[in-house]
Amino acid sequence: MTETAPMTGGAATREAALLEQRTPPRHTPQLAGRAPLGRLPGGLLRTARPRQWVKNVLVIAAPAAAGQLFSRHALTQLTLVFLLFTACAAAVYLINDARDADADRAHPVKRHRPVAAGHVPVPVAYAVGAVLGVLAPAAAAWLVSPAVAALLTAYLGMQLAYCVSLKHVLVVDLVVVTTGFLMRAMVGGLALGIPLSRWFLITTGFGALFMVSAKRYSEAVQMAEKAGATRALLTEYTTGYLRFVWQLAAGVAVLGYCLWALEEGGVPHTSVLPWRQLSVVAFILAILRYAVFADRGTAGEPEDVVLRDRALALIGLVWLGMYGAAVANW
Repeated sequence: MTETAPMTGGAATREAALLEQRTPPRHTPQLAGRAPLGRLPGGLLRTARPRQWVKNVLVIAAPAAAGQLFSRHALTQLTLVFLLFTACAAAVYLINDARDADADRAHPVKRHRPVAAGHVPVPVAYAVGAVLGVLAPAAAAWLVSPAVAALLTAYLGMQLAYCVSLKHVLVVDLVVVTTGFLMRAMVGGLALGIPLSRWFLITTGFGALFMVSAKRYSEAVQMAEKAGATRALLTEYTTGYLRFVWQLAAGVAVLGYCLWALEEGGVPHTSVLPWRQLSVVAFILAILRYAVFADRGTAGEPEDVVLRDRALALIGLVWLGMYGAAVANW
């Protein structure tokens, strides 16, 4: 058996150099100031949370309820409002992630966010967020109406205050998130000059509070089962309190919708059935079905709950058909 002779000093040095050249450098996402340019556009898009844009479809709520949705002017204005509201929401996400970058890097899940991972430099996130936050209300004032610009400005101010401090205040955090949904539902009516019914505002507001508090309740239940909280404030809420909130909100939303349907649901002679009043049944069934997931502690994002449950999606389509028939006077 032959033995391999040990390498001399010079040969060992050359061999080590060759191995170093062949070994790829390790990626260090914490170097937030050196983001590859190729990853920047995708990182900015991911930070803008495309999955959350579906919430902005609520801008059609008031025009749809008033039966003023399908004119060319309405569709043009609502598309523009949707884009402007999306820009405002993206501005908030960018500034929030830039502000929380250091804390997110220590979080097992949030450390993968583009800003925390170094794909989007913190100054760039601040700059793009600021530009979007200024341009969106300015464009709304020029292209839509001053009322829409004022609402978008109020939304930005409220959400930035939430990112800085309000998310740490009990109850106020629920109110701020709920108001964000309500503003989405209002802005379409403001853009088209549609008067907003008090029952529409009550139903929409408390319906949003129902889903927001149900989500918080689900997070609190899951936090009790697993180590680690996704929201620090959840440790100060009790599951009993959050259950009380979503049950109260569901009751008020149902009451508001019933009064709204009965008040505005006069049956024209051209209607085959009193569709608006009948839609109350579908609305209540949808609330009861959603409450099943809230009670189990599995009511996460509202769009995820609706899309993964076929029964709830079917009830929603039935309600939509009934209400559409009422608006069209069928």
